[in-house]
Amino acid sequence: MPGEGGLVKPFEVAENDWACLGSVVSSTENTLTRNGSNSYQDFTFAPSQVAIPRCNVSIFGASSSGFSRLRNLRIRVLDPRDQSPDEFLATLPEYGITSEAGRRLIGAVLAHDCYSVETWGQKYQVPKRLSSLVEPLPRLKLDAHVTSPTDGFQKLRFLTADQLAIETVLIPLEKPGAVSLCLSSQVGCVMGCVFCATARMTKRRNLATWEIIDQFAQARAIAREQGRRVTGVVFMGMGEPFLNYDAVIAASELFRCSFGAQITSKAITISTVGLVPEIRRFTRENHRFRLSISLGAATDAKRAILVPIAARAPLAEVMDAAREFATSRHDRVMLSYVCISGCNVGEDDAQALGELIGSTPVRLDLIDVTDPTGRFSPPSDEEMRVFRDALTRYVGQPVVRRYSGGKDIQAACGTLAGAL
Repeated sequence: MPGEGGLVKPFEVAENDWACLGSVVSSTENTLTRNGSNSYQDFTFAPSQVAIPRCNVSIFGASSSGFSRLRNLRIRVLDPRDQSPDEFLATLPEYGITSEAGRRLIGAVLAHDCYSVETWGQKYQVPKRLSSLVEPLPRLKLDAHVTSPTDGFQKLRFLTADQLAIETVLIPLEKPGAVSLCLSSQVGCVMGCVFCATARMTKRRNLATWEIIDQFAQARAIAREQGRRVTGVVFMGMGEPFLNYDAVIAASELFRCSFGAQITSKAITISTVGLVPEIRRFTRENHRFRLSISLGAATDAKRAILVPIAARAPLAEVMDAAREFATSRHDRVMLSYVCISGCNVGEDDAQALGELIGSTPVRLDLIDVTDPTGRFSPPSDEEMRVFRDALTRYVGQPVVRRYSGGKDIQAACGTLAGAL
């Protein structure tokens, strides 16, 4: 750790991910600010705490002698929430720290919501050598918390250090006391789905793994205060999870590990609008999490209108990747289908779905569109009855109408945009 001459060893954090100064460095005498560049040469001293970019830099190299003026400086070198458990544990031997100590730290943070250095040592036997490399851990700011009086869905709005809004939804399940968490993987989304409010957000970036984990931690704390327990996670909030593949997989590994959040793999669902290379990578890497592929439409022509970016990959390629996944898992692949009145719920759509799916084992989830702008409307009861009858004839596989709750608080599918 740094002393009179500062930190000699470079520290590495995610490029293009911003965090409060206090989450990366802190000093009793000086702080650092940013002067328009990510290189250490452009960091200068300033009297107040500001935001700085977390990027791959070596601030305390031989050429940065000016930083030796800092006293009591602390650098967060490691974050147990920002890597998969295996990756985090693999970094510890170079610091002379055992894997068992690392597992105890992950358990303290992920399983027990403990962020106190003193408690890490006293209750969980985390050695000071490790805690000094880790703390202080940054947190998202819980900016708003609303509950639907209609169905009990809850929406949390968090602010990141760069003042961007992300949202998390607590979904009450049929089992008494159980909730599932709908997490965001990005700020905004570039996929451009025309019926989705998130796509209309102008500021966009990937979330760091720790930002995904902190959504979970703070939402779980609220659930525990209400006498409930979190039994599942779905990556169906803001963003396209497979555009932030590594962070989402790392977070999922932390959720499922036995000394982490302890959520079973089958209760973790990752959704995608159909990014074929990532679906194939997911299959190849043999992850045990559930996969949900959102089609948007049954033909390439309609999909190009409704989900234009995702439609760059033909539906036939998407289904080939889905079939490969289902075959490797010996299980059904989940297909999500947003239903829009007068648009994609006709008999011709059902027939096209049947031809597209073929013999691939699937479960088809039907979701009513929710569009606050009024441009798109959900199907009437009669439209849905006719459509489901047609699906029975043409698809002949399990079809489920999925409830999208929290419409009155803008917590339903496609409505997350940082508004309350």
